[in-house]
Amino acid sequence: MVKRVKVGGVAEEGLEAAARRARYAALAAALEPEDILLTAHHCDDQAETVLLQLLRGTGVAGLAAMLVQTAFGPGQIARPLLGFSRAALHAYAQEHQLEWIEDPSNRESHLRRSFLRTEILPRLARHWPAHASLLARTARHAAEAMGLLDEVAEADLAACRQAVAHSPQALSINALAVLSVVHQRNLLRYWLRRQGFLAPATSQLEEVLAQVHSAPRSQQARVCWPGTEVWRYRDQLVAMPAQQSPDPTLDVVWDLRAPLDLPGIGRLRVVPIRGQGLSCARLNGKPLHVRLRSGGETLMLPGRAHHHVLKKLLQAEGVPPWLRARLPLFYADHELAAVANLWVCAPFLAGDGEEGLKIVWEPLVGTVAAPEKAR
Repeated sequence: MVKRVKVGGVAEEGLEAAARRARYAALAAALEPEDILLTAHHCDDQAETVLLQLLRGTGVAGLAAMLVQTAFGPGQIARPLLGFSRAALHAYAQEHQLEWIEDPSNRESHLRRSFLRTEILPRLARHWPAHASLLARTARHAAEAMGLLDEVAEADLAACRQAVAHSPQALSINALAVLSVVHQRNLLRYWLRRQGFLAPATSQLEEVLAQVHSAPRSQQARVCWPGTEVWRYRDQLVAMPAQQSPDPTLDVVWDLRAPLDLPGIGRLRVVPIRGQGLSCARLNGKPLHVRLRSGGETLMLPGRAHHHVLKKLLQAEGVPPWLRARLPLFYADHELAAVANLWVCAPFLAGDGEEGLKIVWEPLVGTVAAPEKAR
């Protein structure tokens, strides 16, 4: 089977890193739980990886290079041939008349890994014939050290984890700030790696730490790198996949008969209910217009004597900024009828025993729970 991938983020990451990320994402998507992906990486590949990581100024996790077995997507990835050299594997293939397939890009010296393979490592071999096994040994030592650092990070994570409705993996900034800076860096790297995010560059990690130590005028801030966003919101740090920005001019007609998928927003559907939700009688079969916030929206809540500004309601309920930007608003006859799964406006609320429709919003990232009084 051949799976073709689209390589994005080349300008930010470089061709090799972007292609690797796209390749591994496709492989991970093909795995089922408890599957193990076997790769043919060998000792020479490991040596190349260690050198590349050294030249990137990597830390211990980078020097550990490729692990023999680790979590990968819903399953595992294993590299059973790391203890064998390329020459030994090639000799075995010839002896047993196995076809040896060489990736043509291995000879393209403008690529960094290929440059090391074709230009640098042969020169090293003249003075250090065992260079590959020695570099691989460095990777094993680094992997052991990383295991110890992960144990420290796991203990720190237990003290800093702050489970909230929109992200069970959030970190408490107040608890994080109590740790030494060395522990903070170690914990943040571990926290991100454990969630499957691309490791940040040193400058990006320091930017996240700056959000921990500063008291910005705004209680929200975002640090981004390819495929990843880290948000500061109030006393929380939240990491999430980078998301497509929704179209601010969105205006989609939804007839409610089938779920509605909206790019950058997520999935919308309705569930029949009595005495709650949108009044079927009030809607009278009319479709809803789905739009995004443009500013200045107000709504009348059930049991209230006056209109409320939507922005202030969202702040009061602690709806995080990454969800506010994607919050679907529902209009009937040009009148605001409901806000996501949070509130139904008083004129459209189903009465006791009346048939209604409960809106379910499944955002692409995180969740948002309706206030108790609105449920």
